[in-house]
Amino acid sequence: MGETIEIQAPGGAAEAYLTGEAGKPGVLFYIDAIGLRPQIEEMADRIASWGYVVLAPNVFYRDGRAADLAPQGDLRDAGAREAFFASGVMERVNELTPDRSGPDAEAWVRTLEEHAGDGPIGVTGYCMGARLAVRTGGQFPGTVGAVGGFHGGRLVTEAPDSPHLAIAGSTAEYAFGHADQDGSMPLEAVAALEEALQAAGRPHVNEVYAGAAHGYSMADTSMYDEAGAERHFRVLQDLFARTLGG
Repeated sequence: MGETIEIQAPGGAAEAYLTGEAGKPGVLFYIDAIGLRPQIEEMADRIASWGYVVLAPNVFYRDGRAADLAPQGDLRDAGAREAFFASGVMERVNELTPDRSGPDAEAWVRTLEEHAGDGPIGVTGYCMGARLAVRTGGQFPGTVGAVGGFHGGRLVTEAPDSPHLAIAGSTAEYAFGHADQDGSMPLEAVAALEEALQAAGRPHVNEVYAGAAHGYSMADTSMYDEAGAERHFRVLQDLFARTLGG
């Protein structure tokens, strides 16, 4: 359905997957730590089929092209996902600090708005992309009307720039689907996120998916859980329908 485009971002040229009909409400799709790949394109296409134009940028563009950073093996094979993450993936993730992701988000939102219709945009993010989605919601109040975050890690930390602190300045509605027994987002962090959402007065869904592992939405990895993935799509579709139309 879609095409690969080039975006002039603060750190250089960044490729992105763009799908859906121009002029429809816009959705910014933040990838997981594994990167921009066919699985992400398929998910973006599905969201676009609900009546949106979707942009999924390669947020790791400073480290290389998406194809160069993608796994070479099948992450559904035993041990393959773990081996891939041991190959330097987390170094890329940790280098994507707010001083980089914030200016990048300006480029992503600007590009999306060039293809989308008038009105608020939605943002959805997966794994570390959920952190980026929450930050973007706070960075663009009045522009971002909906934020989805699924199997997000470290959404609540003790750092002064913890992602959850961005919620206070946002005007978005939120939907979170946390993985059960996720060490990067324990139940106490889910509770702290709930407190932040309530304190900000933001409408939201903040749920734990029992039996779903971190990464449950990604069908090209060993962490995939069909029930959790389909539940997330239903929640996200409802969120966007309420806030964006489409």
